[in-house]
Amino acid sequence: MLKLDHINKFYGMRQALNDVSLELPRGEIVGLFGENGAGKTTLMKCIFGFHGYRGAITLDGEPITTKNIAKLSFATSEHSFFPNLSAAAHRDFYANHFDGFSDKRYTALMDFFALPKHKPLRAFSTGQKNQFEVILALSQGADYIFMDEPFAGNDIFNREDFYKVLLGILEPHETVVLSTHLIEEVSDFIGRALLLRTGSIIGDVTTDTLDGEGLSLVDYIKNTYSYRADRVSRALHTLTGEDE
Repeated sequence: MLKLDHINKFYGMRQALNDVSLELPRGEIVGLFGENGAGKTTLMKCIFGFHGYRGAITLDGEPITTKNIAKLSFATSEHSFFPNLSAAAHRDFYANHFDGFSDKRYTALMDFFALPKHKPLRAFSTGQKNQFEVILALSQGADYIFMDEPFAGNDIFNREDFYKVLLGILEPHETVVLSTHLIEEVSDFIGRALLLRTGSIIGDVTTDTLDGEGLSLVDYIKNTYSYRADRVSRALHTLTGEDE
């Protein structure tokens, strides 16, 4: 169990996370949604210790340290690899540093995305770099796999096929936490949705619950965010003086 207790994060005087408490059992696929600046990336970085914070984050009751950090992996669109090394060199590095590294999964995903194995990562396109981040995160052998906007630069066919592949390869003990704005695309893929707004969790629901209530994920998010359907017509009226 990954547990967050009353997490608060400040950037100077601005509060980026506001008293976030959360439990993430193993074996879930979780969508993390929110507006730009809602705190999604900050939350993930706090879990990995990249940012200081107030509160407590534990994994199976223990603080996250060098002893258990390998149970967590992170695919970030900011890219965390070595740009001058090839994919093959990264594979060797990960295999040497992570006992649970899956060469079978690495090879299969490299073939799926048709990525070059001996080209330096700096020569990859943005989409290819993001694909490779996902491959490393999924091959590391972690129980908790965090993905922060991993599909930037990828076409819809790659994304849709990847969802299917991911569902087929995940083990029962693996949890994926996916931060994305592609709500409709992942609505049939995730089992739980977390909503962040201005650093606070304002929604936490399973997709089974939504199905039982006859709500789509998009409708739930709009309702929870108190989305104003007239915002477009109001803006156009202000700009043009005419109703749309």
